[in-house]
Amino acid sequence: MTGRRRLGLVAAGATLLAAAPLSTIFDSWTWLLQVLLVVIMVAGSAVLTRTLRFPSWAQALGMVVALVVTLTWIFPSGHELLVPMPASFAHFADLIQQAGQDTRQYAVPVPDRDGLLFVTAAGIGAVAVVVDLLTAVFRRPALAGLPMLAIYSIPVAVYPDSVPVAPFVIGACGYLWLLVADNVDRVRRFGRRFTGDGRDVDVWEPSPLAAAGRRLGLVGVVVAVLLPLVVPTVTGGLLSQLTQSGNGVGGGLGKGGGGRINLYAALSGQLNRSDTVTLLKVRTTEKEPFYLRFGVAEQLTEEGSGGQPPNGNTLDKGSLPNPSAGSSVSFQQYHADIEITDQLKQTMAPIYSYPVSIGGLSGTWAFDPNQQVLYSNRVTTNKQKYSIDYLRPDYSPSQLRQAEPTPENSNLQQLTQVPSNAYVEQKVRQLTRGKTTDYDKVRAIYDSFSKKNGYSYAVTTTSTPNMPAIESFLRNKQGYCQQYATAMAWMVRAAGIPARVAFGFTRGSKDNDWYVITNRNAHAWTEVYLQGFGWIPFDATPSTGVTGSARSDWAPDTDRTSTPTTTASSSAAPGTNASAAPGQTQKPERGGTDGSNPTLAGGSAPDQDNWTGLLIAIAVFTVLALLLVPAVRRVLLRRQRHHATIGPPPATPEPGTAGAVTGLVVTSDTARARADAHAAWDELIDTMVDYRIAIDPTETPRVTAQRLVHEGVLGAEPATAAELLGTAEERARYAREPMHGAELNSALKQVRAGLSHSATARIRMRAVLLPPSITLSWRLGMAEAGTRTMEAATRVRDGLARFNPRRLLNRAR
Repeated sequence: MTGRRRLGLVAAGATLLAAAPLSTIFDSWTWLLQVLLVVIMVAGSAVLTRTLRFPSWAQALGMVVALVVTLTWIFPSGHELLVPMPASFAHFADLIQQAGQDTRQYAVPVPDRDGLLFVTAAGIGAVAVVVDLLTAVFRRPALAGLPMLAIYSIPVAVYPDSVPVAPFVIGACGYLWLLVADNVDRVRRFGRRFTGDGRDVDVWEPSPLAAAGRRLGLVGVVVAVLLPLVVPTVTGGLLSQLTQSGNGVGGGLGKGGGGRINLYAALSGQLNRSDTVTLLKVRTTEKEPFYLRFGVAEQLTEEGSGGQPPNGNTLDKGSLPNPSAGSSVSFQQYHADIEITDQLKQTMAPIYSYPVSIGGLSGTWAFDPNQQVLYSNRVTTNKQKYSIDYLRPDYSPSQLRQAEPTPENSNLQQLTQVPSNAYVEQKVRQLTRGKTTDYDKVRAIYDSFSKKNGYSYAVTTTSTPNMPAIESFLRNKQGYCQQYATAMAWMVRAAGIPARVAFGFTRGSKDNDWYVITNRNAHAWTEVYLQGFGWIPFDATPSTGVTGSARSDWAPDTDRTSTPTTTASSSAAPGTNASAAPGQTQKPERGGTDGSNPTLAGGSAPDQDNWTGLLIAIAVFTVLALLLVPAVRRVLLRRQRHHATIGPPPATPEPGTAGAVTGLVVTSDTARARADAHAAWDELIDTMVDYRIAIDPTETPRVTAQRLVHEGVLGAEPATAAELLGTAEERARYAREPMHGAELNSALKQVRAGLSHSATARIRMRAVLLPPSITLSWRLGMAEAGTRTMEAATRVRDGLARFNPRRLLNRAR
């Protein structure tokens, strides 16, 4: 096989490896099978055209034709006969349009949608063509890294969490493979190899220069993988920018179109899932809690809605603001525990309004007091468990009527801006005519979204052509939560009052002391700013369409015959979802909180289930046993060292008596005392490693003990014990006579107890379950074993090279 054909196959393999990051976007592997077929057909076409010695332009044309034909086979329109027809290209255009809609409606990982799969297969196929041309035709394999990097930029842009390291390493290996194959081909064409010192090398001998290049490539990949872990990032993925302005609106009001994913798309992505999954659980001391919130949209335009990214201080840089300070409103404080499953991965954590303390979150988190948003630029909510103390204000309609109008010079005036629409403005003037207070104007708009005025909850809506979305909704009077929330915010702004849209979850369903919240509880509502009271929530969505709906005195249920006097939970219609997006088919909830019904009639489970349970139990036990291996090893090593108790000094004959000698006498007791002191000191060093106290081999034992007392924040007794261990080791190293009669076991226990008392819970748990001293010794042992293995392999390779038959033939000549 010639060099160009070989390079074409390597280019195809490198393209497949570069596509590995796409595994983080899809929830199945259908895309990989389709991409594999596309790349194989493109590579096969390249090999065939080069075997027939076609010119370069014909090779490129052949790969493009192979790509189009393969896409026709995978995504047929039904009007072609093995080859694409005009209807096939129209079908391709429909698939691209469908992919644009899916990107605004689905959150990652996305299901197998034909549009997304087509775009993926076509994109990877195009990259395969470009990489092949750059590598085999133009002989510029380094430039081939640009289209391969473009593949990696897709999951970086849309993945809510940091893209895993493994896919990047796989793609980088593909790129290095491409560079190595090209250089090997160039060397073969040149005919000679060099070591770098002017000496040529036979073909069968290893080249130190090539080995150096491989080492440099490996170091480059390692640095590229580890450097992002050290350098601070600006954002934690696209989901942390959901509140930034964008053009696309997903399932919300607006014209739609392609654009940046926003909160509407995130909400629709959860609601459009075909399954019901538990996202989080909440336990709160509040009897009738309101909604959990995680984001707001403050910009309302014809193209959609969005807002500024949250901006606040990290939780470890000061306490949260107390809204009750200097306020005439009465507040009640409550406590809530929140547990998030692995189904909710975003950089904004659900919380209740007005938190005063937040604890238990892992990673770095910040709080924006204006947006009331808890967010992070580095980590996500995946499997987070945290608790919050929050305040719940107790408003009354009479109090809210006392709110003064928002000052004209306030920064909040920008939240009263909306595009001009004659129909909306006329409707707002009609509703607010004769209302003198901001609250009465808001209530008039809020009360208009009622059943008696023709409004209803619907999972399917009707849009009017050539009409703005806001006007179409107000005329048709049918919609779901995003439309109601945005429409009310729009109308309140048209009345000159600041308003925004909040996103979060309804309270969910009660399960003992916990509220279980699923993707069906995703919800949106309106928040109105009243001077002196802050942001007041209003949920204009009909309560019959919202599971876990909550109403209040200042915003009662407009469809009830009587107004509740306290915050109460509204009943939901049977079989409805919390806030279903358009086109979402409603399905009745199954029994149990997880949506499963284990038994429909009497009887026992099959025998296979018993075997499955037994195998799972064995697997869990095995995993737990393996996880406990470092802890057990540490305990055994500590027991082995704890036999070190220095005994009494040996009896020395008086000078001049029988048996007296001159000079240093080393007895077995002295040797044992030195060994015991060394063992105790080794145990102290390992204990310092376990509790993350730095070790400096250049220090004397006394200096190390003094630094341990300072850095470990030891009390009086542990400090004395540490100094005793340092003195014992110092005497054992340098003195003629080691220390006798000291109880080192007790000293070690006191030092360990002191370090445990001053360390954090995480460090204590790691010191017990996964001691760093043990793992460090294992890593060093593995590195040393690897070094010995490589040295042995090098010796074997050199030995085989000396007895190579071709080398003997050259000598015979």
